[in-house]
Amino acid sequence: MQIQHFFDKDTFTLSYVIHKQGSTKAIVIDPVWDIDTVNGLLNDRSVKEIFAYLEAKNLIPELCLETHAHADHLTGSQLLKNKYPQMKIAINRRITKVQAVFADLFNIHSEVNLDGSQFDWLLDDWKEYEVAELKFKVIPTPGHTAACSSYLVGSAVFVGDAMFMPDYGTGRCDFPQGSAAELYESIVENLYKLPDQTRVYTGHDYQPNGRPLKFESTIAEQKEKNIQLPANRSKSDFVAMREKRDATLSTPRLLLPSLQVNIRAGHLPTPENNGTSYLKTPLKTNSPVTSL
Repeated sequence: MQIQHFFDKDTFTLSYVIHKQGSTKAIVIDPVWDIDTVNGLLNDRSVKEIFAYLEAKNLIPELCLETHAHADHLTGSQLLKNKYPQMKIAINRRITKVQAVFADLFNIHSEVNLDGSQFDWLLDDWKEYEVAELKFKVIPTPGHTAACSSYLVGSAVFVGDAMFMPDYGTGRCDFPQGSAAELYESIVENLYKLPDQTRVYTGHDYQPNGRPLKFESTIAEQKEKNIQLPANRSKSDFVAMREKRDATLSTPRLLLPSLQVNIRAGHLPTPENNGTSYLKTPLKTNSPVTSL
């Protein structure tokens, strides 16, 4: 199996293209659609890098796998589907839980079905599928969000935001329906039970202390060296640490636009009567105000 990574520096996101050597078929994982929120400009710079690789290798993507509904970048899945309409977009079927929460937050029930039907394919926990001449297994890894999955493809597992490189630790758990206790179980019981030599590919690399980009480790390395969750750490210690740290973290810069698009499987909101799509920002205030 061939694995090619793509790094979006603006959001520190890793996307991947995987394909069997000699095949003309591929799977894309977690593509990025760039956005400048100051002027509302959407940019396909990151997806163009994936297009260039696919074309250079004469590959046709059959599947786009989303590890979860990202809160820090817009998915580029629909850009890929526009170019490769036969491609399917897939996510864990627990996405419906996330849709319900954020349909409430943004008051978009009239626009967003809460049954996951925006996606082409809803995946089941622990089930094995075969696409693009590759077999992959869906490993449930909730905690960061309720619908997070990792994907085991051969001897490689793509973990999204469940955990990062050992020197950075694990994903935050303070989003709605997030749970540090669930993340502990996801990693210790579901990921750390994989063979030690399993290669781990992360969904982000924040390059702590300015080190060069890293995105691949092994289960053995994670179990021994993960600074937040080595294999010998107790659940209570991890949950206390994770919750204390999460309480200090700021809201992701792109959380509001990302989730409105990502729970729609990468579709923009329905254009209004002037032909333009709009994203909502829920407003809060600590002062009494009146509306017009």
